[in-house]
Amino acid sequence: MNHQMAGRKLGRSLTQRTGLRRTLLKQVMEHERIRTTEAKAKFVRGELEKLITTAKRGLKAGAGETPEAKARLVHARRLAQAKLNDSKLVKKLFDTIAPRYEKRPGGYTRIRKLGPRLGDAAEMVLLEMVEE
Repeated sequence: MNHQMAGRKLGRSLTQRTGLRRTLLKQVMEHERIRTTEAKAKFVRGELEKLITTAKRGLKAGAGETPEAKARLVHARRLAQAKLNDSKLVKKLFDTIAPRYEKRPGGYTRIRKLGPRLGDAAEMVLLEMVEE
């Protein structure tokens, strides 16, 4: 029995989960809306929220002209680059997505239920970024 085991495994090994997480993050950032299963949407939602918050804080900290402010912005970009591994998406995150949610305290994504999938009756959802 696996009592008090945190996190979702999704029936995959660690490397498969890491790849799945990275792919889902990239797809949501690129398209701003994806259709997936409820389990996968809940699996990636927290990571996406944290990534957007990191970008917001990096922009806020990097707004000044001091070397420390610029270093904080660079640090935030490097953290995002480590998660996404795609420089175009990091640029989009910092240039368009993070400024959009500048005044929003959290809750950047929404999960809308679409109903069961025909093949295996898995609950399908639409994971999308909230528009201001």
